[in-house]
Amino acid sequence: MNEKELLELLETNANLSIAEISAMLNASEDEVKEKIKELESNKTILRYMTLVNWEKCEREQVEALIEVRITPQREVGYDAVAERIYRFPEVRSVKLMSGTYDLAVFVEGKSMQKVAHFVNTKLATIEGVVNTVTHFVLKTYKKDGVIIGDQEEDRRLMISP
Repeated sequence: MNEKELLELLETNANLSIAEISAMLNASEDEVKEKIKELESNKTILRYMTLVNWEKCEREQVEALIEVRITPQREVGYDAVAERIYRFPEVRSVKLMSGTYDLAVFVEGKSMQKVAHFVNTKLATIEGVVNTVTHFVLKTYKKDGVIIGDQEEDRRLMISP
């Protein structure tokens, strides 16, 4: 069984049954179960998630991307500062970047003020953080490869002979 194909199937739709996966991969259900168990135990599969369109629910939530420039620490580089940042519950994702800033930090909060408070009192005060730039998300069009919102009809122009 091809491990990469299995992972791609699960990443696209973690709701597939073992029977569906085994049929798609031309493998036995026992092989699929065993492989998934192995991938979970060795931390290749970290978690199964649901992608929710929160705009359809009444949930007050603000998302922000915070660019963070840091001074790398001797012996550990960026990792120690990144770890301090990703431990905060407001932080959804942290990525080391190339370019004008070092870390991309994605956070969520109940309001713009709550996110600003997080940046001012928690993030900016971490030793090694040189400066931050906060960008508030106004609207999400696509997330994790999925178009958010109602699907619109095809807008391509018809070609006539």
